[in-house]
Amino acid sequence: MSTPELQRRLTVFNATTINMSNMVGIGPFIMIALILKSLGGPQAYAAWLTGTLIAIADGLVVAELGAALPAAGGTYVFLREGFGPRRWGRLLAFLFVWQILFAGPLEIASGNIGLVQYLQVFWPGMTPLETKLLAAGIGVFLIFALYRRIGSIAHIMAWLWGAMLVTTGWVIVSGLLSFDAALAFDLPADAWKLDGSFFLGLGEGSADVLYLFLGYYQVCYLGAEVRDPGRTIPRAVIYSVLAVAVIDIAISFSFIGVVPWREAIESQFLGATFVERIYGSWAAQLLAGLIVFTAFGSILALLLGYSRAPYAAAQDGIFFRWFGELHPTKDFPHRSLLLIGGGAIAASFWSLEDVIKALMAARILIQFIGHTIALFLIRARRPDIERPFRMPLYPLPALISLVGYVYVFVSLGPRFMAFGVGTLLLGTAVYLAAAKTQGEWPFEPAEAGR
Repeated sequence: MSTPELQRRLTVFNATTINMSNMVGIGPFIMIALILKSLGGPQAYAAWLTGTLIAIADGLVVAELGAALPAAGGTYVFLREGFGPRRWGRLLAFLFVWQILFAGPLEIASGNIGLVQYLQVFWPGMTPLETKLLAAGIGVFLIFALYRRIGSIAHIMAWLWGAMLVTTGWVIVSGLLSFDAALAFDLPADAWKLDGSFFLGLGEGSADVLYLFLGYYQVCYLGAEVRDPGRTIPRAVIYSVLAVAVIDIAISFSFIGVVPWREAIESQFLGATFVERIYGSWAAQLLAGLIVFTAFGSILALLLGYSRAPYAAAQDGIFFRWFGELHPTKDFPHRSLLLIGGGAIAASFWSLEDVIKALMAARILIQFIGHTIALFLIRARRPDIERPFRMPLYPLPALISLVGYVYVFVSLGPRFMAFGVGTLLLGTAVYLAAAKTQGEWPFEPAEAGR
């Protein structure tokens, strides 16, 4: 009987559709109001510019790392190899998986919660408890939907990607045809007062924008299932970042070119309000349905990718080995899927705003800042690692990513900064306790660590 193993079946098209379906889910339909609120008007497009620049820069970091290290786990592998697989890389790789146990479920839960918000267009009488239970129920269905081979999932994602293009295309075209520049650029009197409040709001708005880009690295988690990864991964990452930037910014302009921004800030269903203003109430329900379908594609892609990280760590002996098993007949990490999916179900009982800020705080330190430093270390110390793709203008994109994410992290505020730092400190304590028990680094004999 042959041993189950991951199969390289994902093409550039498959990888790009998985990334984009992940990135353009419920996000632009629930976050644009928050982005506008961050600076109090259309000047919040400065946050769009800042966030997009950081995402493109970090996309180039991910593209180079993903092409060089195409294995299941993505950033987990980048940190392990960048910082050294037998010493600091072991700790940081563990901490990445540890934060995935927080940030991964939180990100999926944000999609579950946002999806249910738009379901309230059809069932406005839902109680708060009912909305939370329904969001958790969606998490259960996601696990069921992914309990199958990767080949069939790729076909599902292609269809969901098509639905995403239809949904966003309708919004963008409708917005262009009905666009009112006087509404879109109705700036308040003190819009460009460059004081401390402005830069704090710019950081908060940039965090919201970066939330919309989360997922351009998703294909890296599936690196062991990608064909010709040196070519496929960089293209999928870069294509998805650029395409989503165009889509989300166009949607945002479409909304405030039809719905006055002062009204948009207060709207819970801005997408539905937008099309209702143009076409009538029937369109609000149709778009809400399409948004729900698109959001489902996004959270399905999220759970698909994140379920590979604990599996990869368990295979290396850095995480609990029980999670390092593939399904005996369907060749996917079923135990890891249940772990991340179960966390998303639990996180679906939180509020949306807290979920988004907490996941950004948990993720920035170890993932975005961590993998950028790992790239510097690989370039300097690991000539044995072949790099089929090299970012242009190195090290400028990497420095933009590093400085940008530090700025955004500080802008989240003390409570969420403490959450981000606290999860890593707790993870470090867990790692050290386990390492001491097992006699592993930094408690291994001196000869073993050489």
